[in-house]
Amino acid sequence: MGGELPGGPGAPPPSMRRPIGSARGRGVGGGRVAEVAAGAQAAGAAGMAKSNGENGPRAPAAGESLSGTRESLAQGPDAATTDELSSLGSDSEANGFAERRIDKFGFIVGSQGAEGALEEVPLEVLRQRESKWLDMLNNWDKWMAKKHKKIRLRCQKGIPPSLRGRAWQYLSGGKVKLQQNPGKFDELDMSPGDPKWLDVIERDLHRQFPFHEMFVSRGGHGQQDLFRVLKAYTLYRPEEGYCQAQAPIAAVLLMHMPAEQAFWCLVQICEKYLPGYYSEKLEAIQLDGEILFSLLQKVSPVAHKHLSRQKIDPLLYMTEWFMCAFSRTLPWSSVLRVWDMFFCEGVKIIFRVGLVLLKHALGSPEKVKACQGQYETIERLRSLSPKIMQEAFLVQEVVELPVTERQIEREHLIQLRRWQETRGELQCRSPPRLHGAKAILDAEPGPRPTLQPSPSIRLPPDAPLPGSKAKSKPSKQAQKEQQKQTKARGQPEKPPAPDQAMVEAAAGDAYPPQHMPPNDSAPQPPRLQPLRIQLPRSQPTTAPRRA
Repeated sequence: MGGELPGGPGAPPPSMRRPIGSARGRGVGGGRVAEVAAGAQAAGAAGMAKSNGENGPRAPAAGESLSGTRESLAQGPDAATTDELSSLGSDSEANGFAERRIDKFGFIVGSQGAEGALEEVPLEVLRQRESKWLDMLNNWDKWMAKKHKKIRLRCQKGIPPSLRGRAWQYLSGGKVKLQQNPGKFDELDMSPGDPKWLDVIERDLHRQFPFHEMFVSRGGHGQQDLFRVLKAYTLYRPEEGYCQAQAPIAAVLLMHMPAEQAFWCLVQICEKYLPGYYSEKLEAIQLDGEILFSLLQKVSPVAHKHLSRQKIDPLLYMTEWFMCAFSRTLPWSSVLRVWDMFFCEGVKIIFRVGLVLLKHALGSPEKVKACQGQYETIERLRSLSPKIMQEAFLVQEVVELPVTERQIEREHLIQLRRWQETRGELQCRSPPRLHGAKAILDAEPGPRPTLQPSPSIRLPPDAPLPGSKAKSKPSKQAQKEQQKQTKARGQPEKPPAPDQAMVEAAAGDAYPPQHMPPNDSAPQPPRLQPLRIQLPRSQPTTAPRRA
């Protein structure tokens, strides 16, 4: 693992087999990576060290190191500032550099090129969004069950920065995983780890967003947490181990949540959103490259025809995009908006972003004329126009692009069939991909404790409730005991219930009414006899004579 890739500007695309293995281990982060970048950002690069974003590390020119380390910064004319940068970041105040200005995303102001215009949300609107999101997060199951479309619309508008980390945990299902596995991360964190991965992870720590206040300081808390999360995943999934593309994913999560929560969100991304992306053979990313290229034919036939004519393999431009979820490609404000939608709607957002970038970079005859060869085409895709990556423009294009998960799954089956016909069965048996928060919640519902009353005063089972007018119903055991006592006395178990005729007879009517025919089968009521009064014999029975 981690060998260097031959090739230079304009070299034909390498085979899919050879560069894939170098995406793991130290293939891109360590050693001389300039050759890989000069070879049209080969698939093995996975773009670990380049970012065209306004806040990420600036993409170096040809001949410079792509590692993004502070050692490479020393090669520039301003090498005297290298020692200062090595002690900046989260520990900047302790190191005496508190005067360094940090932007709202945590990046050192002025550490890279001119920053693009940011979309500022009015404070009143932001407060309203925060209130709405707080209501959703506090009643998450109800909202996901009945108002999922509303959640999707609010994710497209952007999650409030103060609640973004918490919302990502709910959307990805990372909070549910944490509740289902209490203490698991601590157990993995205390384990020593596999030495073959620890060295590789340690060498990659300082290459992740070196101008962010969390990660710019060697040995700072940001790098320590990043090491803990990546090491824990190698122990959680030892069959996969560590892939360099996981490092920027974990770093972005750590910018918004503690290490334990970031670990479970990383698990969800690797197993639910992008399964198989970080396996040893990286077969899933190869399949998705073919899916992207097939969808491009419908979205932008001009770009598809040009890439086909130039014989540019999709892995040469989309590996970094997909494996890092555009965290090393887009301006940071756009990265966060894409991730908001990605956590809600799934991998189709990644496909849409890639299609939008290809469409606006190579989707017109004028743009194609400026890219006559393979080298010029790949350079165009590496140095995308800031306009098409701008937050408002990109998000609007992504939302309106008609690419659904059904189309992606249909293309997946087609490409999988072609793969099996030409290369045989897949070696990596990754779990099925779940498209967004709704599918993940349906597959893994969170624990729902049942609400049971717990009265402070406990009554016997047969006792009537206080204030109850109805008579308490005797228990079955009491009924049986009563029946036994009745049989012992020789009395009927249950007196026959009086029917309507008996009720009327008791009222003084000895015969059934005319409108009710007598029922022969029913027991007839006894006829009422006239009342006779017997007098004593000593008294005369004749009436007294009248005077």
